[in-house]
Amino acid sequence: MTILSTIIVLGVLIFVHELGHFLAARSVGIRVERFSIGLGPRIAGFTRGDTEYVLSVIPLGGYVKMGGMDDEMMEVIEGGKSKTADEDPEAPGSAVESPLEPSTPVAVASGQRERDPHGFDSKPVWARAWVISAGVIMNFLFAFVTYTVVAGGWGFPEMETTRIGVLDSSVVPAQARSLLDVPPGSAIVSVGGREVGHWGEVREAILDARDGPTTIAFEQPSLEIEVDLTGADVRAEVFGAMDYWLAPAIDIVTPGSPAEESGIQSGDLVVAVDDLEIATWPQLVEAVRSSPETEVTLTVDREGQRIAIPVTPAAEREPDPETGEPTTIGRIGIIPVLPAVAFSSMPPLQAIAVGWDETVFITGQILGFLRDLVTGEVSARNLGSIVAIGEMSGQAAAEGLPMFLRFMALFSVNLAILNLLPIPVLDGGHLVFLGIEGIRGHPLSVEQRLRWSQVGFVVLMGIMALALGNDLLRLFGL
Repeated sequence: MTILSTIIVLGVLIFVHELGHFLAARSVGIRVERFSIGLGPRIAGFTRGDTEYVLSVIPLGGYVKMGGMDDEMMEVIEGGKSKTADEDPEAPGSAVESPLEPSTPVAVASGQRERDPHGFDSKPVWARAWVISAGVIMNFLFAFVTYTVVAGGWGFPEMETTRIGVLDSSVVPAQARSLLDVPPGSAIVSVGGREVGHWGEVREAILDARDGPTTIAFEQPSLEIEVDLTGADVRAEVFGAMDYWLAPAIDIVTPGSPAEESGIQSGDLVVAVDDLEIATWPQLVEAVRSSPETEVTLTVDREGQRIAIPVTPAAEREPDPETGEPTTIGRIGIIPVLPAVAFSSMPPLQAIAVGWDETVFITGQILGFLRDLVTGEVSARNLGSIVAIGEMSGQAAAEGLPMFLRFMALFSVNLAILNLLPIPVLDGGHLVFLGIEGIRGHPLSVEQRLRWSQVGFVVLMGIMALALGNDLLRLFGL
C-alpha cells in the first residue's frame, strides 16, 4: 500500500507540474520535443506531432524538453551524455526536473546556433516567465480543485466526537452560563431535539437553532441544560466558547524538539505539569506556552507507570490572539492524538469557498514553517525525504480516498512553494535569472548560468541528503 500510494502521489503531481510547463510552452509557440514522467533512460513512450511522450526509469521527477535549450550539466539525468553544441550544432537541450522537487530547465543558449523562432530562448522574458511559472500555478490549481472536490463530494472533515472540553468562561454569554456546570468530557447527544454525531453537527445544530430557550442533552454523565439561544450573535458566542474534548495524549514527538531531547515518547499521557493536574490538551498547551525557556516537569503515564520528565520549552515569537502584538511563548514539539474524522456535507458554492480557504491556509502554514526553519525556530531535523513522503502517503491512503486526496493537495502546495525557492535548477532560480535579464536588458552568460545551476544542484542535493538522513535517524530511533 505504501509503495503504491507513493508512486501515485509522485506520479500525479509530477504529471500535473509538467503539464503546466507543457501547456504554457504551447500557448506561446514554443516547440516541445519531449514530455517525460520520470528521469533517466526511457522505459516506454510514443511520438505524436513534434513531441515524444515517455515514461522514464527513475520515478522521482520529470521534465519537458523544449526547442532551443541546452543544459549540459543535467544531460546525464536524461539517460546519458549527449553531444555538446560544438560537436553537434543541432543537438537539442533538455529541460530537466530535480528529483522530488519539479523544476523547469536551465536555459542555456548554444554558442553558434541560429536562433530557433519556436525555441525557448527566442521568446520574450514575459513568455519564458509564464512557461517557468506554469508548473507551480498548476500545482496550486490542483490543490484548490482537489480540496473543492473532496469538500463537495464527501464534505468537510470534522472531528468524530461530541465530547466538550473546558469552556472559555470569558466568552460564554450570560444567557448560556449553565453550560459552565457541565463536566468537561461530557458528550452532547442533541441540541434542541436535533441529534448530533460529530463536532460539525454540533456546530450546525447550535448555529441553526431557533431563537428562544433550547435544551442541550448530554451523556457521560446524563443531564440536560437549557440555554437561551436568541440571536445569531449569541449562538456564535456559545459555539465559540466550546471546543471538542482532546485528551493530553501524545501522538507525535517532533524530531530535534525539547520534548524529544528530554525523553518524552509517543503514547505518553500527560497527567501533570509541575503541581498542576492536567485533564485536557488545551490545559497542557497553556501550561507549556506560559513557560518559555523555563524548566517544567511533565508527569506522564507510560504503560501504567508514572514518570516525571524535566523539559525546557523553547521560546518562540507569535502574535497575541487578542492584541496582535508579538509575544513570546513556550513550545516543546508534541502533537496530540486526534479523534477519528467524519465528513460534513455542503453545497457546491460552499465547497468552492472551502477549497480556496484550505489552499490559502496550507500555503500560509508551509511558508510559516520555512520562515521558522530559516530563523532557527524550527529544527532542520523536521525535514523529510522520500521515506517520509512514503510513510505519510501510506497513512493517508489507509484512512480512505478523501483523506488521501487531501494529502495529495497538501503535498502539491508543498511542491509549488519549494519550487519557488530562489535556488538555480528550481523554478524560483530560473525566475531570478529572468528577472536579472529583464533589468539588465540581456541575459547572464552561458558560463554564469551553468555555474550557478551547478551550485544550485549541489545545494539541492545537500538538502535532499539532509532530509534522507533525518528519515534514517528517525527509523533507527536516533
